[in-house]
Amino acid sequence: MRDLLPPTLLPEKGERLTRAVYRQDFRARSAALRNVDSWKLERLQHFEEQGSPSRDALRRGDWESALRLLEDRREDLRADAEEDARQGYRFHRVRVVQRPLTPYVQWELHSLRQRAEYGERVHVVDAGQVAPAERAGRLPELVVLGGRTLFQVLYSDTGASLGAIRYTDLDFVGSWESYIRRLSLEGDDIQAYFEREVAHLPPPATP
Repeated sequence: MRDLLPPTLLPEKGERLTRAVYRQDFRARSAALRNVDSWKLERLQHFEEQGSPSRDALRRGDWESALRLLEDRREDLRADAEEDARQGYRFHRVRVVQRPLTPYVQWELHSLRQRAEYGERVHVVDAGQVAPAERAGRLPELVVLGGRTLFQVLYSDTGASLGAIRYTDLDFVGSWESYIRRLSLEGDDIQAYFEREVAHLPPPATP
């Protein structure tokens, strides 16, 4: 992989948001997007997501129910995809994956493969590919909304959400969007990666 070095994050240039304020601001800004792309970079290998019945089933160690509950959301994904198409909105995600897969990542790759069926652009990058970019520290968790807002999403050591830092300087936001975009070109399409690396795996151990 080319030695793609990320821009420097400058927390003092952003605004720290609590979890509640971040969620509210994210929803408001997302709802206003039209005819743009957004980009997400995921690096952590474990998150404690809330509000997902499928994720709750994984937490209990009920793999069969976790997958069944993912299937149950297809109508919601289809409706979201139709709304995104009407608004000209496209969402891209770069997922960094370490091996062996954590139970969370194994579950999430099932989820992302399904999301890709409804229009989300997902690429998977092996952790070894980003090693040169992580000499000074692990890549951050980021979302770039419509090329105008960058959220550095913050998590505890256990993967619980702690809020975010919001950046709105357009040059700075653009530098990170460009980086994530270039990183996606180095990754595998989720469908191909899933069939090669995930489809054959047994259920993960209880997280």
